[in-house]
Amino acid sequence: QLPLVESGGGLVQPGGSLRLSCTASKVNFDYYGIGWFRQAPGKEREGISCISITTTYVADSVKGRFTISRDAAEATVYLQMNNLKPEDTGVYYCAAEALHRLTTIQQMCLMGPSITSWGQGTQVTVAS
Repeated sequence: QLPLVESGGGLVQPGGSLRLSCTASKVNFDYYGIGWFRQAPGKEREGISCISITTTYVADSVKGRFTISRDAAEATVYLQMNNLKPEDTGVYYCAAEALHRLTTIQQMCLMGPSITSWGQGTQVTVAS
């Protein structure tokens, strides 16, 4: 279990932007896939975007609007969310999985609850 901490959620109007951060002190992210998942009220948790040292995956539902990036020196992964829509509302979770357990980074975004490490979540609300 990695000590993942999310930040950056909040209330934003439709069309607005937010940047989420996921940090884990004293962890070398090079050995992990890091992903962002969201859970809307009454819905299952879904993988939004996942990143490794070499590749990224972005779900079709957010492609063109959300961008995932990583800062290895700061052990931080970001999720830049632009043109937010009300349907983006939910709790956003950061997750981590050891790369040796993954075949592809897309697989991580599809693993769901079986991923090893999770943050506590940060609320994103898109409303006018």
